[in-house]
Amino acid sequence: MICRDPFRPQTFCDTVMHLAIAENCISLAGLQQPAQGPAHHGKDTRAASGSIGQLGAEPEASSGLRGFNTGAGQHILKNPLVVNSIIEKAALRRTDVVLEVGPGTGNLTVKMLEKVKKVIACEIDPRLVGELQKRVQGTCLANKLEIKVGDVLKSDLPFFDACVANLPYQISSPFVFKLLLHRPFFRCAILMFQREFALRLVAKPGTKLYCRLSINTQLLARVDHLMKVGKNNFRPPPKVESSVVRIEPKNPPPPINFQEWDGLVRIAFVRKNKTLSAAFKSSAVEQLLDHNYRIHCSLHNTEIPENFKISEKIQTVLKNTGYSEKRARSMDIDDFIRLLHGFNSEGIHFS
Repeated sequence: MICRDPFRPQTFCDTVMHLAIAENCISLAGLQQPAQGPAHHGKDTRAASGSIGQLGAEPEASSGLRGFNTGAGQHILKNPLVVNSIIEKAALRRTDVVLEVGPGTGNLTVKMLEKVKKVIACEIDPRLVGELQKRVQGTCLANKLEIKVGDVLKSDLPFFDACVANLPYQISSPFVFKLLLHRPFFRCAILMFQREFALRLVAKPGTKLYCRLSINTQLLARVDHLMKVGKNNFRPPPKVESSVVRIEPKNPPPPINFQEWDGLVRIAFVRKNKTLSAAFKSSAVEQLLDHNYRIHCSLHNTEIPENFKISEKIQTVLKNTGYSEKRARSMDIDDFIRLLHGFNSEGIHFS
């Protein structure tokens, strides 16, 4: 079944798109961080002609499909062992509804259809939609496949139990946080990422790759690096190595206002090697927190002294919580929770 209508507008928390630039460009009232964006991603686009399980010629030779858009992350995953490993690590159940993003011509899709109740495949390229249709046409698996045509980032996600995807690398960050903020909760996601992006997801405090992406993801989910996938497993080979990661959302999630949390973490990680005392002396940060503090006082009918300086209040909180000389690169989730509580208890908010 194909849903040909465009995806509905996104309706959940705007934080998702805010987080979409977590590793690319962090801007806070003039505060800038250098770009650290994900690169192209390999997509499973090996084709089959005819019936399921009959891997024939590649799409360029077997149909009207001519070439793949490597700029959009379309690379042929040519190693069936990788496909089988991804399926195995997903531990799919017969009753599962599986969300797949970027199915290509269906190597992962077909394997999953043999094991689960239903696969909902989201594909933006109409040419690949046609190839996927041909892959299951006239088989007993066709009724178990629903194809949604459009941009997954601009839609509400459907209900699903598991997500298994070899998605374009350039949507890695926004898609991860879209998954983690999705309700109702899903059981797990098995996702292929650019190697460096995957290592950032699982990075621990004190390591070189530990960043805002790491701590935000680990706040909301358990993340494990499952296996490496070399670029020679794709045709044409992408410019980067890949990795497969397992993500399990924490259910229930931590009782934290995520916009507040991310506001604090964003400031701390703009220059993660600076002490927090130095990071919070930025004029942009002080202006933002002063604005928020005055709103808080107005809402609570609290009088602000004439000689009030937000900079002094910020530094007092940092000193009293013991984090004045700490650096974001070495702080874990519990550290940031305590620091956020310290600021909030003094009326300083980040959203």
